[in-house]
Amino acid sequence: MTFHISKTLPKQDFLAVKEKITEALKSEGFGVLTEIDIQATMKKKLDKDYKPFLILGACNPVYADKVLTIDPHMSVLLPCNVTLRELSNGDIEISAVDPVAAMGSMGDSSIGPLALDVQQKLERVIDKVV
Repeated sequence: MTFHISKTLPKQDFLAVKEKITEALKSEGFGVLTEIDIQATMKKKLDKDYKPFLILGACNPVYADKVLTIDPHMSVLLPCNVTLRELSNGDIEISAVDPVAAMGSMGDSSIGPLALDVQQKLERVIDKVV
C-alpha cells in the first residue's frame, strides 16, 4: 500500500504550480496552515543544496473537526501534508498524504469513511493541477 497520492508535471514555473495547488486545495475546502521550505531549511541548517521543495500543511476544518471529535489523538496526523518538489530533470512532482493509509485503519472505525472522503478530495486536488 502506498502512503501518498502523486503526480509529475512537465517542466513549469515552480511558484505557479504552488499557486495552482493552493487554489485546488481551496476548491476542496482546504486551507494551507503551514509552509515549510525544505530547500531553504536544509541550506540554513546543513549547508546542503536542494532543488525547490515545499511542504504545505493543508487542513479541511470540517473533516479535522469530525476526526478530532471522534479521537483527539488523531491530531498527531494532522494537517494533511501536500508536497511540491522539483525533480532533477526539471519536472515537478506534487504529492499528498493518503489519509486512508495514514489513519483509515486506526482507532475508531468511524474514522475510515472520513479518511476516504479526504482521500478523494486530495485526489481531486492533485488531478486539477496541470
